[in-house]
Amino acid sequence: MLIKTLSALLVVCLTACAPRGPIIDTGSKPAGVGGTISGRATFAPGGTPLSGRKVTAVNLADGQRLDTTTATNGGYTIKVPIGRYRLELELRARETLVEQPSETEIRTSDLDASRNFVVSVK
Repeated sequence: MLIKTLSALLVVCLTACAPRGPIIDTGSKPAGVGGTISGRATFAPGGTPLSGRKVTAVNLADGQRLDTTTATNGGYTIKVPIGRYRLELELRARETLVEQPSETEIRTSDLDASRNFVVSVK
């Protein structure tokens, strides 16, 4: 009897508590909330991923530096406040940048993807 009662209570709770569609936040956002910059770091030629490399987003207005590290696939993602940014990649001995992302402007909820770095060895 206890199991039937608990089962019935669980069904009622799951039915009553389940969301009825997407929850959309249309409220105002606090000042300074920005977006996300992402990309990959790879070796040329061949596109071998560069993992464990520091990527820095430098805010051009105030010099604030925000860091992240590349994953095993060479990918990175970094959340930044609203602003204009220059991106830097940690290089090691004899490495040079073949491709570097241009400066980027981030506004509220922006996703600036494909900000890729390509590195070669001298």
